[in-house]
Amino acid sequence: MRIFPTITTIHSDWEKKIQETRQKTIKEVAFFFTALTKKERERAYFLIQESPIERIPFAHIRSDMSTKELDFLREKYGTEVFNTHGTYQYPLHYDYSSYAKSIFIENGNNSLSEKDLKEFGGICLDFSHIENKRLKNDNSYEKELKLLEEYPVGCNHISAIKENIFKDPTGEWRYDSHYFEYFSEFDYLKKYPLRFFSKYIALELTNELSEQLKAIEYIKGVIRKNQDYS
Repeated sequence: MRIFPTITTIHSDWEKKIQETRQKTIKEVAFFFTALTKKERERAYFLIQESPIERIPFAHIRSDMSTKELDFLREKYGTEVFNTHGTYQYPLHYDYSSYAKSIFIENGNNSLSEKDLKEFGGICLDFSHIENKRLKNDNSYEKELKLLEEYPVGCNHISAIKENIFKDPTGEWRYDSHYFEYFSEFDYLKKYPLRFFSKYIALELTNELSEQLKAIEYIKGVIRKNQDYS
């Protein structure tokens, strides 16, 4: 089980985070290309190559990323697993069949599609999304639990769960957040069995990488203490 600090791109200064890898000499990260256009991704690839980053084991891809981009990430940075959103929400622009077993479908705000899960490697379980659904008594919570018993979890996202519900910038009420203030916002992870945790775990946080590294140590402690993980 590996937990990676992550360069996120939604409501996040991703260029500053790449710069931070130089300051901290961080050589291994997950990278979420979620909000980057093709032109922005080209700049990101340039900046990554100018940084200390040597490995990107886990990448969140977009439906408009070409297989050449996936080839580049795998060959240059050893990317082992990818995740993407459901194809009913974001139809694919390219044929990913050659990567299908390495791509996992995230449980987002909408329900997982069994069609996607059968065509790709399985589930990318975002713990904060499923916990948000549990806290809001969302009907899809039970459905996702059932799918988690039927399909493999190939990778994970971890974000914070706030104590009180809040309204996000889109106007939606939620508990899950991509910014953490207190380590206790990760304590909800103890509710989930060890089998839901994969070998590839990315922190989906907008916090600076230095703060993420501290959170990783806390999260490891939560998992060890509550699930006898070692």
